[in-house]
Amino acid sequence: MEEHVEVRLRLLLGSSIAIGPGKAELLRGIRDTGSIAAAGRRMNMSYRRSWLLVRTMNTCFREPLVDAAKGGSGGGGARLTDAGLRVLTLYEEMERKALQSIAGEAAGLRAMMRDAPEE
Repeated sequence: MEEHVEVRLRLLLGSSIAIGPGKAELLRGIRDTGSIAAAGRRMNMSYRRSWLLVRTMNTCFREPLVDAAKGGSGGGGARLTDAGLRVLTLYEEMERKALQSIAGEAAGLRAMMRDAPEE
């Protein structure tokens, strides 16, 4: 029996998801690749969708999380701002704490589940 517990936290600003698992993964991808397009490709996401998620995050927070430079002869790129790095760090810490706090209950629920889902 594989023991896997996943916590999916989403912080909303009105009806917009300011940060959640997908946006955190996108931020990690931008941090690692220096590119919104490359980060989106890692997630099998279109460039347009990636940009829309970045725009939502930049709109939801007081300071932008991602700073992007347009492509062209000098090339483009993107980087996480200091605020972006801080938001990602805080979000990852929230996930870690949430997992720790529910470990006992998750183990109890998992013990009540089947070994593998029926197809």
